[in-house]
Amino acid sequence: MKIARQPSVKTSLGVTDHPYMTGAWTPQHEELDAEDLMVLEGAIPPQLDGVYLRNTENPAHEPLGRYHPFDGDGMVHQIEFRGGQARYRNRFIRTRGFEAEQEAGQSLWGGLADGPGVSLRPGFGAHGALKDTASTDIVVHAGEAIATFYQCGEAYRLDPLTLETLGPASWAPLDGVSAHAKVDPATGELLFFNYSKHAPYMHFGVVDASGRRRLYQPVPLPGPRLPHDMAFSQNWAILNDLPVFWDAGLLERDIHAVRLHKGLPSRFALVPRKGGQPRWFEAAPTYVLHFLNAYEEGDEVVVDGYFQENPTPRPLADAPEQYAHLMAYLDEHSFRPKLHRWRFNLATGETVEQRLDDRVLEFGMFNQAWAGKPYRYAYSTTAKPGWFLFDGFVKHDLVTGESWSLKLPEGRYASEAPFAGRPGATDEDDGWLVSFIIDENTGTSECLVVDARTMDVTCRIALPHKISSGTHSVWAGRGELKPLP
Repeated sequence: MKIARQPSVKTSLGVTDHPYMTGAWTPQHEELDAEDLMVLEGAIPPQLDGVYLRNTENPAHEPLGRYHPFDGDGMVHQIEFRGGQARYRNRFIRTRGFEAEQEAGQSLWGGLADGPGVSLRPGFGAHGALKDTASTDIVVHAGEAIATFYQCGEAYRLDPLTLETLGPASWAPLDGVSAHAKVDPATGELLFFNYSKHAPYMHFGVVDASGRRRLYQPVPLPGPRLPHDMAFSQNWAILNDLPVFWDAGLLERDIHAVRLHKGLPSRFALVPRKGGQPRWFEAAPTYVLHFLNAYEEGDEVVVDGYFQENPTPRPLADAPEQYAHLMAYLDEHSFRPKLHRWRFNLATGETVEQRLDDRVLEFGMFNQAWAGKPYRYAYSTTAKPGWFLFDGFVKHDLVTGESWSLKLPEGRYASEAPFAGRPGATDEDDGWLVSFIIDENTGTSECLVVDARTMDVTCRIALPHKISSGTHSVWAGRGELKPLP
């Protein structure tokens, strides 16, 4: 393995026992390039051609208050495949906040779990006092990677091959862009939304295949809300107004406390993708962290996602007292997301719901060639009880109801695993899942490639250092990247 290290960044972290700054969540501050990666098992498929990008939280400085893992600075880890070979690199996302704290040599902003008055400078996003870390999500659009912040940030552009930060996207509005913008491979469009604490509280936007914003319209809500994801079909963007959001009374005192507002239904807005009046549908109360896919079937728009049975859980009983609340809200076995289907009938205005699996599942992926269309296969993650750590994958055949599982050995934790299609494939599941693994048994990391048809391991590839855990990832095939020089 050939390694080239980059100059060190400034860090000021001290010793900690924080559960999300240790173990698989230990921050990684080293930036490097590595070639000739060692294959530990199997062989790299020569048809696997493109990049896997993984966004992670890596705090560079000692927190000013109570650290939440979503506060960490964004760092993108990449593995590039070509001709049966693999190379790796990782880089911090040079956001305005990251650069300001590098200059200051310390944290300047408080975090999600802090009360008012902690930040030393005015903050960003819907919350209004946070640092825009761009550490939540990442997609590839118009040949560039776009990294976004869950509470609405500037949408940072990166070169998906070199990982150079190219600055904020010019199309991003003043209210920012939420995590989970969607790219439609059929049109080349990027669909996005944002939310805020001022009317109309939510917007929907479309960026065309050349990177120009061509639509930005309000989707009015009754008050401040906390949507996290969206979906789309051929003609509709699906946004949401769910009954889990900030307590209005506490918000008047600048305290951002989330609660379940009993008596309110879930509401879903079907917004015409070309712009126009939303169609609203009601459904059972829940919170949805992530959706899978959506498609149209006759008069119905079908949406798949993960229905939370207990979106505001009690503090985790066996966790350290000072972290028990935080850990419960990160523990899937506490808020219990289940694979779920909503059917919205445009002719009758009715909603029909269906549970697709009763296991605790989340962070689903599917073959993006079927985005917005009827599809058959979904790939979800399973989680370690008590922790925000993935310990396996479940493949679903949504037509037959069959499923197949891949469970990781104890102490090995996965990253979100997007689908990488085999070039020229005609079958929907002909391809691979790609994931980064953190092995707490050995203190190492590797890349795992899984056959998406059989859920068998295709190969394991050693990485040059142990990475930190995080949230989201994306696969971009060679045709989605800018041409090589």
